[in-house]
Amino acid sequence: MRKFIASLDVGSSFIKLIVGEIIKNKINILACVETPSRGIKKGYVINAESATEAFSEVFKKAEDILGIPVKKVIATVPSLYAECLLSGGTIPVTSPDKVITSKDIIKGMQKCVYNKVMDNRELVTVLPTSFKVNDEIVTNPLEMMAEQLTMKSIVVTVPKKNIEGINACLKSIGVELIDIVISPLGDFYEHKTKELNKMIGALVNIGEETTTVSIFNRGILTNLEVIDIGGATITNDLAYVYKINIEDAKYLKEHLALAHTRLAQPNEALTFLDKYGEKVKINQYDASEVVMGRLTEIINLVKKQINLLTKKEISYIIFTGGVTESEDFDILLDELLGSTAILGKTEEIGARSNIYSTAVGNIKYYNSRLKLRNVEFSIFNQEEQEELGGTAKKVNVSDNSLLGKLFGYFFDN
Repeated sequence: MRKFIASLDVGSSFIKLIVGEIIKNKINILACVETPSRGIKKGYVINAESATEAFSEVFKKAEDILGIPVKKVIATVPSLYAECLLSGGTIPVTSPDKVITSKDIIKGMQKCVYNKVMDNRELVTVLPTSFKVNDEIVTNPLEMMAEQLTMKSIVVTVPKKNIEGINACLKSIGVELIDIVISPLGDFYEHKTKELNKMIGALVNIGEETTTVSIFNRGILTNLEVIDIGGATITNDLAYVYKINIEDAKYLKEHLALAHTRLAQPNEALTFLDKYGEKVKINQYDASEVVMGRLTEIINLVKKQINLLTKKEISYIIFTGGVTESEDFDILLDELLGSTAILGKTEEIGARSNIYSTAVGNIKYYNSRLKLRNVEFSIFNQEEQEELGGTAKKVNVSDNSLLGKLFGYFFDN
């Protein structure tokens, strides 16, 4: 069966929709579309009518490319006020031969969740941190023999309000929300390696209005915080310093300014009209100085936030998000953080930009969740898949959305 997954990333600047086909654990991007965000602020729906129009527009763009509508999607919801709770549980192994199966692990995860999610919060995922089998700590208990299985897990939840607005808008245009993800999980799955999966580190997504700082311990999300600063602040700085409008300031940021002044050229310049109607010529070095100053502040805030989130030694800090696409951002990272900092690279053909980091990573994350149940899932039914050039039998797992969240990092191996 061909496996198709659609991922919706609801950002403050753009709403991105990616449809990918999983082939031998690799993503083949079939559609990568975006539309300017409307009615959205920091990932929240603040104007349902405008947001619904924007959602409808981005899904129509995907349909124009694919030739068929996308009716099921996983979506990024705001990470603000997300909580990572350590929980544990013990369950009996129920198979006649006492061999631990995936069903036992799912039951153990359900035990970890039981009475742990308050009514005003929504479960995002359960991430196992350790297993005990026959008084021995193991990383993967599958197919081991035991009378009972004990596990510890990180339970990740968000307020229901983080989901309700997005879900309501999607329903109004006939799209089913089959699961939710927060950006740190998608970003980590996009950039992780086997080596990083064994370390303690941080992942930073610098977006348009916010910067999300997350801590991962051996591939498990353990803590996170959202800082109210992002790329829009840089745009506002340029507009204020040169007294130009926001659109011109954004153009200046994206087409002339660099993230570091080292390679900036004083003889390269752009001319705009300021708010008094007078021409103002802005050279690359001066504009880059403004951008570099604000980015330095953001990175220093990130460093402080990491120290507040964990007292453990950090082996890496991955930076991603749209702001990291700024030219010479890697020079600034090296100057401020040295070899600890890693500039993430989203390199899938058709989505080669860190603005798509979360959307692409969400597909990888969700695919890894499906492996536990050996479920062949696709957002397209058999007839729709035939239209795309192949045949397959549809397996509907949308009613098991809770189980879709109950997976751990060890199943990726």
